[in-house]
Amino acid sequence: MKGGSLVKEEIKIISFQRDKQKASDLTFLNLEEAEKVHSFHVSFPIYQKTPLRELKNTAQALGLGTVYVKDESYRFGLNAFKVLGGSYAIGNYIASKLGTDIRDLPYEKMVSEEVRSKLGELTFVTATDGNHGRGVAWTANQLKQRSVVYMPKGSAPERLENIRAEGAEASITELNYDEAVRLANRKAEENGWIMVQDTAWQGYEDIPRWIMQGYGTLGYEVYGQLKEKPTHIFLQAGVGSMAGAVTGFFASLYGEERPIIAIVEPNKADCLYLTAQADDGERHFVTGEMNTIMAGLACGEPCSIAWEVLKDYADHFISCPDYVAAKGMRILGNPVQGDERVISGESGAAPFGCVAEIMTNPLYKEIKDQLQLNENSRVLFFSTEGDTDQENYQAIVWDGKYPSCK
Repeated sequence: MKGGSLVKEEIKIISFQRDKQKASDLTFLNLEEAEKVHSFHVSFPIYQKTPLRELKNTAQALGLGTVYVKDESYRFGLNAFKVLGGSYAIGNYIASKLGTDIRDLPYEKMVSEEVRSKLGELTFVTATDGNHGRGVAWTANQLKQRSVVYMPKGSAPERLENIRAEGAEASITELNYDEAVRLANRKAEENGWIMVQDTAWQGYEDIPRWIMQGYGTLGYEVYGQLKEKPTHIFLQAGVGSMAGAVTGFFASLYGEERPIIAIVEPNKADCLYLTAQADDGERHFVTGEMNTIMAGLACGEPCSIAWEVLKDYADHFISCPDYVAAKGMRILGNPVQGDERVISGESGAAPFGCVAEIMTNPLYKEIKDQLQLNENSRVLFFSTEGDTDQENYQAIVWDGKYPSCK
């Protein structure tokens, strides 16, 4: 493993050298599993494949061959991708409780009175900055069941109200994200609720694994939408579940011929970067306040299941400042003429903004070379949320909040 250059304590990179002989099993994220997940999501009446935008003109302006952006602001009318994981985990939980396979539990059957009468009254609980909790609340609401959602300190009131609009009992706590997770778990144990979280620990692994599998629909859809195999995939990470799911899918699909995969985190919550940097077989945590605009990525403890995938199949781990996420939001919302705009929130735009900064700032030439980015690169991004916090989106895009630090 080697570290990249550090420029003004800004963008940092670690390139991870994998042990190919000890690579973790990807069976649970392979094409067959993704097809099963996708079939479950297709059964939802509201299902529509989210668009894949090609920003060729913008890419060329940045010195790249082409850019693909999967736009998750259209997912199930919830303006974010997170519902994919929460719904699939809840579906699997119900299937296991009924002693059936999720293949036999499409949406119509899952929400039927027959199933509800067998289940009785259930309460699903989670911790979230907004998008995951809204997905859990939406799914519980569809099932005519209860949900309780705890949000970390500093969460956007708009996101809180969106969760409450789905029928959840929701509140903003005085805790950071990981402490809110522990609160939710304690309440689940005390009250017999079902914890729906993508953070895994010993004894709590089934639901986080199902959540990761739920994100397989992202990879499955993109695989069918792409005109060509990308040379690079950049993935944002909080605890790492989405990043691990997409990495595992493409690594399973392409093997040694897979694209270069880079994981992007905020430098105030870069637990995967720190874990890769230490390279000691242990996960490393970020504690205290994680004061970043990338609220959906403000997680200090890596998911153990996701890390097992990422340590073996991701090539680079990047820690970046807030202003690159803001840059990504601005460019995606105002691309070069001829390209379709993408309304992307702070977490959704972070990898794109990071790459845009690396490509246009001469100070990052060494990182650009390390990533092997050039005019022939075909780069895939996942804009995992739209303007889920509209007030902050407007402050950044209209008012110039978080300007470049050049």
